Amino acid sequence: MKKVLILCTGNSCRSIIAEALVNRYLRARGIEAFSAGSNPGGRVNPDARKVLEEEGAWEDGYHSKTVDEAMEKGPFDLVVTVCDNAKESCPLFPGGTKSIHVGFEDPDGKPYEAFVKTLKEIQSRLLPRIEKELM
Repeated sequence: MKKVLILCTGNSCRSIIAEALVNRYLRARGIEAFSAGSNPGGRVNPDARKVLEEEGAWEDGYHSKTVDEAMEKGPFDLVVTVCDNAKESCPLFPGGTKSIHVGFEDPDGKPYEAFVKTLKEIQSRLLPRIEKELM
């Protein structure tokens, strides 16, 4: 199983959505995702959870976590930053772990439709990129 760590700032919207979608659609292809925040908010945004439940991708174990907490699940084959702030503060990973940046607008504080848009963008832009990097 190849492992991907997805990072953003708060680990409440974008990275959680990406983690869940990778696990929903790529786990059967041998890719598993974990997420973390450079400054985690300690909660999953309720609209992020709702959009994932509607997609059939929510798992009860998803929660906002620190990079240190996520590192316990490593080592990782790929690190993905999904916001500019996380890209700038992304720590170095041992062993020359490959990292990429695929940014998405933060839906936090916006109407529910913004979460749907973020989910669809992650599906169309990030999932194929992760597959390309790891397959």
